[in-house]
Amino acid sequence: MQFRVSLPKGERLGLLLTDTLKAEGEDRKSKLPVTLSMIQFQFSLNRLTLVAIMNYMEKQSKILWKPTQEDIASSRLSEYRKWLQEHFSVSTPDYETLWQWSVDNPEMFWSSVASFFKVRFHTDYNSILSGGEMPNAIWFEGSTLNYAEHIYRGMKAQETAILFANERESVQSISVDAMWQEVARLRRYFQSHGVVSGDRVAGYLPNIPEATYAFLAACSLGAVWSCCSQDFGVSSVVDRFAQIEPKVFIAADGYYYNGKIHGRENEIRAIQEGLPGLKDTLIINYTGLAKDFKLERVTYCDHLGEGVSGQPKFDAVPFGHPLWILYSSGTTGVPKAITHSHGGCLLEHLKYLAFHNDVHAGERFFWYTTTGWMMWNFLQGSMLLGATIVLYDGSPGYPDLERLWALSEELSINHFGTSAPYLVACMKGGIRPGSSHDLKALRSIGSTGSPLPEEAFDWVYKEIHDSIWLCSMSGGTDVCTAFVGGVIEKNVLAGEIQARALGCALYAFNDQLQPVVEALGEMVITTPMPSMPIYFWNDPDKEKYHSSYFENIPGVWRHGDWVKITASGGVIIYGRSDATLNRQGVRIGTAEIYRVLNEIQEIEDGLIVNLELDGGRHYMPLFVKLGLEQKLDQDLVKIIVSALKTKCSPRHVPDDIIQVADIPYTISGKKMEAPVKKILMGMATGKTLSKDAMRNPDSLDFFEKFKIPK
Repeated sequence: MQFRVSLPKGERLGLLLTDTLKAEGEDRKSKLPVTLSMIQFQFSLNRLTLVAIMNYMEKQSKILWKPTQEDIASSRLSEYRKWLQEHFSVSTPDYETLWQWSVDNPEMFWSSVASFFKVRFHTDYNSILSGGEMPNAIWFEGSTLNYAEHIYRGMKAQETAILFANERESVQSISVDAMWQEVARLRRYFQSHGVVSGDRVAGYLPNIPEATYAFLAACSLGAVWSCCSQDFGVSSVVDRFAQIEPKVFIAADGYYYNGKIHGRENEIRAIQEGLPGLKDTLIINYTGLAKDFKLERVTYCDHLGEGVSGQPKFDAVPFGHPLWILYSSGTTGVPKAITHSHGGCLLEHLKYLAFHNDVHAGERFFWYTTTGWMMWNFLQGSMLLGATIVLYDGSPGYPDLERLWALSEELSINHFGTSAPYLVACMKGGIRPGSSHDLKALRSIGSTGSPLPEEAFDWVYKEIHDSIWLCSMSGGTDVCTAFVGGVIEKNVLAGEIQARALGCALYAFNDQLQPVVEALGEMVITTPMPSMPIYFWNDPDKEKYHSSYFENIPGVWRHGDWVKITASGGVIIYGRSDATLNRQGVRIGTAEIYRVLNEIQEIEDGLIVNLELDGGRHYMPLFVKLGLEQKLDQDLVKIIVSALKTKCSPRHVPDDIIQVADIPYTISGKKMEAPVKKILMGMATGKTLSKDAMRNPDSLDFFEKFKIPK
């Protein structure tokens, strides 16, 4: 097969060549990848032409999934594009054009989102965007609404609100009516203890239905919700909640994990002592341990009376009224209390879940998360679109890694969300979900938390099923959403996130603060988004807020990741820029090295840092956690070195490879590269991080004792 391509001379060649090749391939219905031997040239090629050809050929070889015409036509994004043309006279031929319009016209775009989803404003807005540059932007000033009311509207035509499972009990199905009865019961309890709009309600809870009820009840009153999962240590919880001074504290008696019940009586008592302003503590008898508790100043949920029937009540609050408070990791100081708004999260969750996850009413939306991760908040948002949320309390690996896939089969889950490390663990564990379970209901796999390596992309399509839509995404607690993620109109390429999200003006900046394409750069956002924090709690002059995102480039949000925007609009995340490996003047993203390690079967996990030493010396050790009964010998070292050298470059080869028992992680699942680097540089652990904010604090023992070679 040959393609005859007339190549123009000059600088316009790239896109024209790519479009021509695509058109030729589609006309011939070719399923073969394009190769250089297939192309007959009529002109000599300049360098840009070769780059365009090679980029196109590489992408063709990496395509794992293509949407069908039915996928596109039935999508929420397609519905919005037609509506946009009809109501705003905006016509866009492809997604990238639509994205560009959305970031060039933020006021028109976000007002169109509000109109498309028929957002209920109790009072209308005076302006869409005002207040000046970030972080002082004000959205929809003058308007009032309520986030929980829009969940009520989204679920009104549905029967089932929640499906809940844990390690021990059978699945519990909770109807929409039953959910609102419980919400009303808790709303009545809050009011009886003087909770009013603006007061804080704090939860210390596993991922159980009562956490959802409590959040919705607080939200309905205009109270501010905040929650920690029960694997947080006492000091870590108090560090968070003491900042916001909650009026009411809600705690479960314990949680399930790895086949055990973890009671929390002593922890609840200690947290109460750290929060002297509490009006009451509400105890949920979840595991059965509460009956033996000997706590003071508490109310037991069982004693609140029956649920309350009837029309739920929702208090209208300003668009920028605080909805919930999330927290930074807290490993390197007191956690920042990141405060989001009712209106900002409402518009963002409607937009992202509809246009980037393609969630439809009546579908079942699952994300494996704890209440301490922003994905729990995001999961609640799927009810805005009429989806049933699936909650799970327990370990994803108990009794084995098949547990969540079995749950997906049992409940006919449509959207399955998880972390990248879980997918990698399944891949390395030889799990074959598509063979062992009936997953035909599964439409999409969501992945976040860290970059998903190419081989995990391949595993999803090989071992789940080849028609699934893999929606890798990246965002954060900072905005309670994703900046980049899925687009159902585009192909899925191995190792690449499909696109930048609508309304998110995300770019890769080089050292000259210029946007670059097909090159590594600092991830920045140049225009405000409604879901950016309204402020940090107890930061009246926004000093902490400003220093967190805007200190380096005034008026531009610097997120702290290395990123590459591809020529086709895709995105590749290379890891945290504050953990960058500066090797002989070349910046290396840690994710590049982790992708290679993921391909080596003996390696379970790894962590790499680069230390700047006296006299201009550098030392780059790689710490590896191996599988059971695996040992780091010279043969394995040679395999690691060869793989890094071949698949990356000689600069990626570490100075030392050291076996460790475990790799340090935060409770929210972030690999702790920067704190480990500080420890190895000689900083005292107590000043560097809080071990209570860690998932596995004992893992630091090795690094605290590690001696850097002379």
